[in-house]
Amino acid sequence: MAVMKEILRSRNLLLVVLIPLLLLPLPLVYPSSEASCAYVLIVTAVYWVSEAVPLGAAALVPAFLYPLFGVMKSSEVAAEYFKNTTLLLMGVICVAASVEKWNLHKRIALRMVMMAGAKPGMLLLCFMCCTTVLSMWLSNTSTTAMVMPIVEAVLQELVNAEEECEVISTAGSTITEEKKAIGLSENRGQPSLELIFINEDATTTDFSSLMHSKSMNGVHMIANPIGTMNSQSNGQHLPQAQILVLPPEPSDLGLATKYRYQTRHDHMVCKCLSLSISYAATIGGLTTIIGTSTSLIFLEHFNNQYPNAEVVNFGTWFLFSFPISLIMLVLTWFWMHWLFLGCNFKETCSVSKKKKTKREEMSERRIQEEYKKLGNVSYPEMVTGFFFILMTLLWFTREPGFVPGWSSFFEKKGYRTDATVSLFLGFLLFLIPAKKPCFGKREKGGGEKSTDINTMDPIITWKDFQKTMPWEIVVLVGGGYALAAGCKTSGLSTWIGRQMLSLSSLPYWAVTLLACILVSLVTEFVSNPATITIFLPILCSMSETLLINPLYTLIPVTMCISFAVMLPVGNPPNAIVFSYGHCQIKDMVKAGLGVNLIGLAVVMVAINTWGIRLFQLNSFPEWAAVSNITSQI
Repeated sequence: MAVMKEILRSRNLLLVVLIPLLLLPLPLVYPSSEASCAYVLIVTAVYWVSEAVPLGAAALVPAFLYPLFGVMKSSEVAAEYFKNTTLLLMGVICVAASVEKWNLHKRIALRMVMMAGAKPGMLLLCFMCCTTVLSMWLSNTSTTAMVMPIVEAVLQELVNAEEECEVISTAGSTITEEKKAIGLSENRGQPSLELIFINEDATTTDFSSLMHSKSMNGVHMIANPIGTMNSQSNGQHLPQAQILVLPPEPSDLGLATKYRYQTRHDHMVCKCLSLSISYAATIGGLTTIIGTSTSLIFLEHFNNQYPNAEVVNFGTWFLFSFPISLIMLVLTWFWMHWLFLGCNFKETCSVSKKKKTKREEMSERRIQEEYKKLGNVSYPEMVTGFFFILMTLLWFTREPGFVPGWSSFFEKKGYRTDATVSLFLGFLLFLIPAKKPCFGKREKGGGEKSTDINTMDPIITWKDFQKTMPWEIVVLVGGGYALAAGCKTSGLSTWIGRQMLSLSSLPYWAVTLLACILVSLVTEFVSNPATITIFLPILCSMSETLLINPLYTLIPVTMCISFAVMLPVGNPPNAIVFSYGHCQIKDMVKAGLGVNLIGLAVVMVAINTWGIRLFQLNSFPEWAAVSNITSQI
């Protein structure tokens, strides 16, 4: 028994060592570039799927195995690890770091909640809209980690407000003990939260182990659950590391549900709001090309595979995906409302002030208090908001397609990309001072506020950028590019494409549907970046072999890979929501299955309607034919 325990404890090490040894006969028995490339691809894929080593470390495998087996030169492999999308991500992260540092995300979230009120149905819709908007520009993980503490505070008021009088009047110790077991704070202030310092882009395995550990970095503290704290003494913004907010573990996990919530309705509201945040973050990430790492991986791989195809950019992706996100948001709201809150939309969505209960009034008061704590809009918030809007406008107007964009004003074409815009604006944030310049005039109200922020401090510093920049994702994406380049150079992608000829008898839409269903199942257990990196070269070869426009397959598959919403291990947002303890795995599977089916149906309708006109999908394009001929030479 002791030997078995030791083997299980060392299973990751055994997997790392044994997999390359067991597969080694493949390149030795078949000494060809295709077999060597397949060996590297399988080893890397197994490392990614099993997460026996960190995803970023596994992405480095092609960097040394390709040169060793003679697939690609070391200099050629190295060039694949830093691409245009890396620069695009760096520029976006600069703006995202400024948003998080100066609490602009919290102001947006609270303002939208104040507009909706405290009715469960409207609150659900409001939080979903807010999370979707934030997730368009920030990572799904950081968006969920930002919004969930606000949701938890609102849920505290919804659950406890109506029963507060009864709790105060009853002096029995039994009620007090039952209240403590809820995991929602009994007082009227901030809920008791445990802050654990983590890397925002940790893998799902890291999140799973985090749920069972309370000693990450040895830091445990009760503090403001948002990534930037406001000092009470001078109002200065004090940046801190990216954090994940987890509720403290209840003292007795064996308590029945009836002792954790006042009513079953309260439990359903908590489940509904919590799960909706994860789903809304996923929906928001679909909307923009920079919303998720999967779309960035798709964009760079597509541009490398088909350099003559100038059809996918920020504008065209947004025009295609925004209706999808809007439809999915509405249908998901209806699904979650029906599943957890019932069909009484008139009662749960009423905005009439006369129909508000005591708990709803208390919740609205709490939200207003939180918003007042933010004070007036600060100068850095205004600059960040302006840059945020300006960056979006410049992306849209660079090459809108139906009219000449601003890039046409330059003599040389094709030199400027979306990365040019994001890097330029991100660079300016390192230069613009965080304190509003007075130009020699003294501010009203004395000199106390003038010492809050150093005159020379910029809006963001390099440390702010480093805390937000997901370097592991950069290396992971680079590893995917290296694998794709090796498949093309060695001829493996052509060989795989020939094996797909058996699918030629199926309609094009059926081929795409089968691919979407396959990746939707795989991505529930494998990380999204690893899934898309493995499938992209295969799907490109299949599309070229079957003479299908590659975008007809690649775009739906890229979107469906993000629908890993059925299990806590599917993606980090799921793990964050699950850690709050309001829902069980069966709740996530039941609700997530509906969201998965909604997403699959909407994406398939979109690609077969407005997607055909937008991307000209009804014919095999010339740029794909050129690439197909080149790869066969």
